[in-house]
Amino acid sequence: MKPALTLYLAAPRGFCAGVDRAIKIVEMAIEKWGAPVYVRHEIVHNKFVVDGLRAKGAVFVEELDECPTDRPVIFSAHGVPKSVPAEAERRQMIYVDATCPLVSKVHIEAERHHEEGLQMVMIGHAGHPEVLGTMGQLPEGEVLLVETVEDVARLDPRDPSRLAWITQTTLSVDDTAEVVSALQARFPGIIGPAKDDICYATTNRQAAVKAIAPKIAALLVIGAPNSSNSRRLVEVGRAAGCSYAQLVQRATDIDWRALEGVAAVGVTAGASAPEVLINEVIDAFRDRYDLTVELVETAREDIEFKVPRVLRIPA
Repeated sequence: MKPALTLYLAAPRGFCAGVDRAIKIVEMAIEKWGAPVYVRHEIVHNKFVVDGLRAKGAVFVEELDECPTDRPVIFSAHGVPKSVPAEAERRQMIYVDATCPLVSKVHIEAERHHEEGLQMVMIGHAGHPEVLGTMGQLPEGEVLLVETVEDVARLDPRDPSRLAWITQTTLSVDDTAEVVSALQARFPGIIGPAKDDICYATTNRQAAVKAIAPKIAALLVIGAPNSSNSRRLVEVGRAAGCSYAQLVQRATDIDWRALEGVAAVGVTAGASAPEVLINEVIDAFRDRYDLTVELVETAREDIEFKVPRVLRIPA
């Protein structure tokens, strides 16, 4: 007989509107212009998605100079520095910007504060594509990057009374709140965004993990190792009391020995993980256990972002 196990399935989970839009942009570009279509950086951080688009005719590159000038290029959902579209225009390339609208919102905030003479403090992870893209909206030195409370103590701004803060959209809500508190304590006049920069999808997925954490002995987060929001879900699960919380890319990565004797497991997925991989994990559990699946829904998402107009106009 198979052992009994309850699988608590978090909702929301998986694809967000920005990821869905970015994938659709690549597919529509291939349909409009034919293959190959070039994509600067991974369109989203998920190998399964990237491999699927590559099979349809997408060519993924790291820099613009790897792209021929006679083929379209798409900028990833994470956003790019201003220098990238400027170079594409200089080379007279067709390009489509798939930057998530919620990331673009942060870019606009940063530019607005810069025009008002404020220096920016960005809370984010050094080297992450979204951070590079956001910092690249302003001249060098105009955005100071912090990741931890300790980084705040080391900040040396041009004028401590003329600061504003923004964040990467895929951070831990709780960790970011600590850094914001440290910024406000050290720089009482610092200006923040009118609405939290951490995107709705990141916030909702973290809230769902907190809701299932008391019910489970183990948490599996389906997502890529380079996906910031997926890694944050693992951290949130551990912080909420789930001592075994692991990131897996798909069912073949599950360490079944670590789950021996466990009666309740939570499953969620980062914002760039497709539902097919979630179903694959559920099926793998069903093969090994007398499985009961319980949905734990903390929010409903019905947001949809339009694709750029250039893709809605016939070639």
